[in-house]
Amino acid sequence: MLTLAVLISGTGSNLRALLEAAAHPDFPARVVAVGADREADGLAHAEEFGIPSFTVPYAAFPTREAWGDELAAQLDVWQPDLIVLSGLMRLLPAAVVARYAPHIINTHPAYLPEFPGAHGVRDALAASVSQTGASVIVVDDGVDSGPILAQERIPVLPGDTEATLHERIKPVERRLLIDVVQRIARGELELAP
Repeated sequence: MLTLAVLISGTGSNLRALLEAAAHPDFPARVVAVGADREADGLAHAEEFGIPSFTVPYAAFPTREAWGDELAAQLDVWQPDLIVLSGLMRLLPAAVVARYAPHIINTHPAYLPEFPGAHGVRDALAASVSQTGASVIVVDDGVDSGPILAQERIPVLPGDTEATLHERIKPVERRLLIDVVQRIARGELELAP
């Protein structure tokens, strides 16, 4: 059974989908802990499903590296097989990535390598493209630059706003994330080259 720690910053819609999938007895992975970099609404999902949670508030630390050290200490308590960044709106410090690589994956609301960074949906609209997408990647020390595990195209419709387009991307992100976690757990997908 693959054990997961999920890190969030916001409402945790991907987290909830993962928790619902993992609640099925035949799902080959279990969430053992949920962490956040702030008081996040998504922590309520962990509580609802009886999953332990922790918060490592970014603002409480003098440097990103100090925050990363405490985050790693919290993750080490749970010894997860895989760390899932699910809407964590922080770049992990290089030392954290090096410590757990390649066992960290991330979802991204764009068809990488197109539109990396925190504003993938907004950037796609600004570029007036006809399609964007969703991706699941292995986290490396760059910005959304790691190996791509799964991705799917999504059309940009006339009149789309950042909110409407993001709402159409989210269900695809969730489906891809659940599929990737299952494939990793079943040994069908390798994280390391």
